[in-house]
Amino acid sequence: MPKFGLILIISSIVILLCSTSFEYCESLRFDLQSGSTKCISEDIKRDGMIVGKYSIINPNPYPNFNIDLKPNPRKSLVTSPRGNNYHYGDKVESGEFAFTAVDIGDYMACFWAPYHDPSLKISVEFAWKTGVDANDWNKVVHKGQIDVNGELRRLYDTANSIYDECLDALREEEMQALNKATNSKMAFFSFLSIFLCLSVAAIQLWHLKGYFERKKLL
Repeated sequence: MPKFGLILIISSIVILLCSTSFEYCESLRFDLQSGSTKCISEDIKRDGMIVGKYSIINPNPYPNFNIDLKPNPRKSLVTSPRGNNYHYGDKVESGEFAFTAVDIGDYMACFWAPYHDPSLKISVEFAWKTGVDANDWNKVVHKGQIDVNGELRRLYDTANSIYDECLDALREEEMQALNKATNSKMAFFSFLSIFLCLSVAAIQLWHLKGYFERKKLL
């Protein structure tokens, strides 16, 4: 029975996680002029998985650009609650990133193209996935970025903790019911004892009164 209860708790957690994991998937292509910046933001939930991949469509004759990715709940380009920098690429034609969101809010990916004279235009293809859709990019997820086994162990420990707390709450409820029943019985027997004592005292007084009357002492 305890194992069955634990399975029910784990199943509930998995269903809850699955119901909140279907997030977002976007693949887009945009043009970037030399000397300009392009930023793309997305609101991500805490502990959400984010995977991205970007590449230049026409790398020649201008192959280099920079990318920076930061969480930004205040919708500011360079600030974040913790100042975390999840990915940075300098003078690259393509790249990939994957991480688990620590903070809730807008996560922003910004692309910079250095100044060039004459001005050039590059086309960038950017795929941004979160939640279940991010599983398509498992090849870019490294052990140091997302520890799946650790997350499963954490969920298992959490389920065990919830199960133990439920058992403790059930035991506490049973103890409270037992104490309440015991107190009720004690109160009943206390009143019964008082009633019997008073009854015996009344009978004794009645008997003594009759005895003294027969002896004409009263």
